[in-house]
Amino acid sequence: MNEKPDISVIVPVYNGEQALPELVQRLHTVLLGCSRRFELVMVNDGSSDGSWSTICRIAQEHVWVHGINLARNYGQHNALLCGIRAAKFELLVTMDDDLQNPPEEIPKLLQKLEEGYDVVYGVPQTEQHGLLRDLASQFTKIALRSAMGTEIARNVSAFRVFRRRICVAFSQYGGSFVSLDVLLTWGTTRFTAVRVRHDPREVGVSGYTVGKLIRHASNMITGFSILPLQMASVMGFGFTLVGVLVLAYVLGRYFLQGTTVPGFPFLASTIAIFSGAQLFALGVIGEYLARIHFRSMERPTYAVRDTTAAEVDQTESST
Repeated sequence: MNEKPDISVIVPVYNGEQALPELVQRLHTVLLGCSRRFELVMVNDGSSDGSWSTICRIAQEHVWVHGINLARNYGQHNALLCGIRAAKFELLVTMDDDLQNPPEEIPKLLQKLEEGYDVVYGVPQTEQHGLLRDLASQFTKIALRSAMGTEIARNVSAFRVFRRRICVAFSQYGGSFVSLDVLLTWGTTRFTAVRVRHDPREVGVSGYTVGKLIRHASNMITGFSILPLQMASVMGFGFTLVGVLVLAYVLGRYFLQGTTVPGFPFLASTIAIFSGAQLFALGVIGEYLARIHFRSMERPTYAVRDTTAAEVDQTESST
């Protein structure tokens, strides 16, 4: 890089009290070497431990650290969106609070960004999660691929760097369901990924359970994609075709053999299959109606309870 960039690091915090001091120390060392000006925005996403008091203490000790305390737990991506809107500098880095994303790998992402990309993901060389969590993560990436409509979804991670200018595309987004990776596709198609180290978690436990990952995947599919509706349409067409074939079989047997198709089980099975397909389609439509209902309620994307910096808006916000 010819000139060191200005960097904002955004970290959503959920019960990460023990890891924060080391995270700040390591970030400071890295950012001193790879940036001209820098800041750290930590967004406390409804932690039940002493994370917020730790953030306040760190912010008092370091002028480049700012904290935002959300009114309750809104989810990682909602917290990230809040931090992005509060950040000041041109390049934005997002990472988890558990030190599994090593701050020392940030220069590798920045170097790749300089090749002309707008978004660079840090893909773990080796995942440090359990089997069920890894399977749930893969399911989430499949859902994300549908929502994003791009192959880069296979390499999406919480460790990313991107340019502020692409955030203009979703500056007015106010939905309560947020997927930052999908929102980034609204502003650019220039994505890439690099392999980075992924350390084991030494303190605390992950807030992303298998159930939460599956719910997040469901929200992405129904909130940012029409794939389920298309699947329901295809299924409806398929079962209509099956119904036509069954009717042709019944009529053909009657005219050729002079007998009808005997047996209540045959009729009951056919009715059960078609009823199940109808209920499935109604369920998919219901999910989309629920999204419309929540949007009509104008539920906020997040609400800020308190901050450590006067320049951050402390009012309740959905934009």
